[in-house]
Amino acid sequence: MSTQPSTERNSAWKKIVRFFSGRPRKELRADPYKVSQAASQPSNLPCKSVLSKTSSAAVSKEPGGAESNPTVPKPKPPPVPQKRENVMDGNSFFTDYGEANRYTIHEVIGKGSYGVVCSATDNNTGEKVAIKKITDVFEHVSDATRILREIMLLRHLKHPDIVTIKHVMLPPSMKDYKDLYVVFELMESDLHQVIKANDDLTTEHYRYFLYQLMCGLNFVHTANVFHRDLKPKNILANADCKLKICDFGLARPAFNDQATSVFWTDYVATRWYRAPELCGSFFTKYTPAIDVWGLGCIFAEVILGKPIFPGRNVVHQLELITDVLGTPSADKVAKVRNEKARRFLQGMKFKPGIPFTQYFPKLDPKCCELLEKMLAFDPADRPTTEEALAHPFFDGMRTKSHEEPAEPISKLEFDFERRKLSKDDVRELIYIESLEYHPQMKEQYASGKFDSNFLYPSAVDRFKREFAHLEENMGRPKTPPLVRHACSLPRERVADFQKEAMKHLGRERTETVSGQQTPVHAAADAAVAEYDAAMKDAA
Repeated sequence: MSTQPSTERNSAWKKIVRFFSGRPRKELRADPYKVSQAASQPSNLPCKSVLSKTSSAAVSKEPGGAESNPTVPKPKPPPVPQKRENVMDGNSFFTDYGEANRYTIHEVIGKGSYGVVCSATDNNTGEKVAIKKITDVFEHVSDATRILREIMLLRHLKHPDIVTIKHVMLPPSMKDYKDLYVVFELMESDLHQVIKANDDLTTEHYRYFLYQLMCGLNFVHTANVFHRDLKPKNILANADCKLKICDFGLARPAFNDQATSVFWTDYVATRWYRAPELCGSFFTKYTPAIDVWGLGCIFAEVILGKPIFPGRNVVHQLELITDVLGTPSADKVAKVRNEKARRFLQGMKFKPGIPFTQYFPKLDPKCCELLEKMLAFDPADRPTTEEALAHPFFDGMRTKSHEEPAEPISKLEFDFERRKLSKDDVRELIYIESLEYHPQMKEQYASGKFDSNFLYPSAVDRFKREFAHLEENMGRPKTPPLVRHACSLPRERVADFQKEAMKHLGRERTETVSGQQTPVHAAADAAVAEYDAAMKDAA
């Protein structure tokens, strides 16, 4: 069956086009260095979509002809747009990359500590893409490892509900490159921005949104991978209500023979979506249930229009969780790894909790039931993604192709997770991973006939750069000429030595007897002495 909402509710799907095509791009932008930024061109997708409201008032009339809500006063005319400063050209964006001519850069759509993201057009296919330039990749090994992990995982996790890496540009050299260019499919916004702009969603929206995310997460989990950082900013969105999971930098493959304790940094930004068994824990055991909790928090935020557990710290986070779920039993508290958090829960006054049908009074009872299971305090009580997809809430929406499981990821490909890597190690691994998007050069690399400078740069480009350097530096070359310590022998002398060597190689070499040299030894020594004398004369 189709996953699109039924046509009888079309009247409720009027304003998402305004959100994507009428709002200023600046308001669409989310995380500064993610690919989930606004597209460079307004969306013209014929969507049946979500009711949206801007921060001030509804738009009076859009260029496409959408009319305003008559109950809302007309907003003030928009100010005269100022000169744009986010235009980017390929020359300043790309550095020594031979594939730069493949893409036409349009504009900057995001900046951050990792680098810059630009919208672009793939000249080979005509497709709109987002190119993420990561500068100084190897400044910190941990960040470089995170980038390596993400591009490796996304190469394996090909699913309609997971963001796609279209291409990774091959660095100019394996040994000394600093920047990396990753080409993603271009998405228009993220779920965080959609939630901020919309508060009139229907049950059909909730069902369609959650079904996509659950299918994507099911594919991740069946590949033996845990995302570990699900939040609205890591869910990309398009004007046709299409959602895709992104940002796999903190994800981990799970193997049966691998220790289950892993490092988990206590980021404030992700605490709101963190399962209670992880609160305050830096080293902790993890299971797929932590992702189910995170998805439950996202789902509740879509319904409420705001985070359900916006804790300021670990204690406040647990207070908010228990206000809704009630005081956990002693056996459930024992599963909390952090000692301080465990003592806090043990000393907490009894809280009865709030039934989800009461907390979400207008929500479909089936939806309440599923959400309550996803936000169970005990991870053992939460459903798996397969169990959640089988819930009656998704009846009439499921499609077999979307729920296909993934092939488990081989632990051999992620062997680097088990050892400490140096900068050179990560540099080489990222380069080898980039070869996956260059099949011909990958074959050359595997056969040992690989020339990493085959594409970068062309002879014409090298000539132009050298000529420009000579003009700017008064004719001085970039590198001084090599000092020659010896001269070559004349051709006729070289030919004589070659003939003598071939004559000796054709004979059987005998061993020295009683300290006396054989004729073969004597001839060889004479040839060496003659060569040394010739080199002295030449010098």
